Amino acid sequence: MDNPQYYCPLVLIVMLGLLYGRKHRPDISAANRMNMDIFCPALIFSVLANNHLEFTHYSQLFIAAIWVVLGSGLLLLPLVKLYRLNARTFLPPMMFNNAGNLGLPLIILAFGESAMPIAVILFMVEMVLHFSVGLYFIDPKAKIHTSLRIPVIVAAILGLLWGGLTLPLPQLLATPIDMLGQISVPLMLFTLGVRLIDVNLKDWKVGLIGAIACPLSGLVCAAMAIWLLPLPPTQQACLILFAALPPAVLNFIIAEQYQLEPQRVASIVMLGNIASLLFIPLALVWVLPSS
Repeated sequence: MDNPQYYCPLVLIVMLGLLYGRKHRPDISAANRMNMDIFCPALIFSVLANNHLEFTHYSQLFIAAIWVVLGSGLLLLPLVKLYRLNARTFLPPMMFNNAGNLGLPLIILAFGESAMPIAVILFMVEMVLHFSVGLYFIDPKAKIHTSLRIPVIVAAILGLLWGGLTLPLPQLLATPIDMLGQISVPLMLFTLGVRLIDVNLKDWKVGLIGAIACPLSGLVCAAMAIWLLPLPPTQQACLILFAALPPAVLNFIIAEQYQLEPQRVASIVMLGNIASLLFIPLALVWVLPSS
């Protein structure tokens, strides 16, 4: 693994989604909902149920991932004050990255199926924090316990419980769950490309600041975690890729729901995903030679 060729298939699928989206202007809300309600939960459950995770082996990774997410927000507080930005608008996209659409396929493609548990753990940390700390930050009156009803979190809990029992899934269930899970990653990438047709450059200055600040703050936090925690080499490399990811599209959906400058958040998210075409290959060049 000595070059960023592993990123190319991801870019091609995203670009195919962009081209298809420009020509047909499809409504992808149903596809995204199915992915978050069925395909992605199936992938997470399948991975966790079929892999008995030794939490002592991943405990440091959990801590590091939590620090990358929350630490990014803390590091960028001075930037919020400097540019007089709305913290509830600007900081969530900086903290909660595209660990699903981009992180899962990127880590699996770069490091193979053996890295699937690491990718899922990083995605789980991001999702749980987004629907707990993230929602509370946006709206202190939000009911955090409702996050326990989100399919991906339910799937993670059930997968961890089943994996902890070290019992094999009946083939009658395992095969369709695996097949549904395999839909998730390419569909995430394709719909991400379709989303790019809606890039709004009205708030391009704030979007550009976010596009640079998001990966840089994440990488600084990842470097601090690697310096302080005894992470194995593969976990270090995956954490760096996780830290370099752009803002999640989910930030826009939540901003729209709470009417927190959704168009500005859209600019931050979309320009951040475009900027990832630069930052992620650089991160791959950093981590792959040593993996």
